[in-house]
Amino acid sequence: MASSPYREEDSRVPPTIDLSTPRLSKFKIALCQLSVTADMERNIRNARMAIVDAADKGAKLVVLPEIWNIPYSNENFPVYAEDIDAGASPSVSMLSEVACRYNITVIGGSIPERSDSHIYNTCCVFGSDGKIIGKHRKIHLFDIDIPGKITFKESDNLTAGDNLTVVDTDVGRIGIGICFDINFPELARLYAVRGAHLLCYPGAFEMFTGSLYWEILQRTRAVDNQLFVATCSPARDTSSGYVAWGHSTLVGPFGEVLATTEHEEKTIMADIDYSFIMERRANLPLGTQRREDIYQLVDVQRG
Repeated sequence: MASSPYREEDSRVPPTIDLSTPRLSKFKIALCQLSVTADMERNIRNARMAIVDAADKGAKLVVLPEIWNIPYSNENFPVYAEDIDAGASPSVSMLSEVACRYNITVIGGSIPERSDSHIYNTCCVFGSDGKIIGKHRKIHLFDIDIPGKITFKESDNLTAGDNLTVVDTDVGRIGIGICFDINFPELARLYAVRGAHLLCYPGAFEMFTGSLYWEILQRTRAVDNQLFVATCSPARDTSSGYVAWGHSTLVGPFGEVLATTEHEEKTIMADIDYSFIMERRANLPLGTQRREDIYQLVDVQRG
């Protein structure tokens, strides 16, 4: 697809968010930091219980972690990958059912997806009618080699996605990334310019990069774009081959940490009020201060 720069009105000033567009501009979000075992059926039951509990407590948006249905490993991805498009996914079936039954929006974390000859790290978004309204395949694969700290190469088994994912839901316009996608500010900026109220990143940062970057990246993405950022991690399991950092978090549009947790299995609940986005953008008008005469960001997929 040919490159095309933003129209001036798109790039110079972040779009004015129409708070009448979401059915709810104030609502409760739940981040379900789940323990993950080698028993896939148990993990699906456990996730469902966490979602139901959050819905019972008033959550209208529930977010799950990256790779919540199996232990995170290159060996497991091809073994447990599910065919989402063919309707052969017990994980997706559960998420669809519970979203519909409880009339909530669900950011379904991510699961390994098999499609043709490829395996993707995929996040499905479910509307309150239980239908899939968005599907994000992880764009940036986590390949890292820090001697004595962490060596992991997702690209050994996974294929990278090629598309940005911005979804209109009952609880606003949401931009979706998965874990390592948060490291790339261009992606978050594109979502902001496309009118996202909230960025959701299911993620499983490991111990080394988690301790250094997890919170910094979330707060930076929120500050850069003056919107809400939510992350959701698996709980930490020190006996696992891949140990997640945990610390699922919600950040506000000034970079303030609104809710967070430690590393154990826990669901955190918090309130989101989109009116703070416009307030913060009025307080600090970054959109009108950008120097498009000096630098520009190009959205190659936007017509």
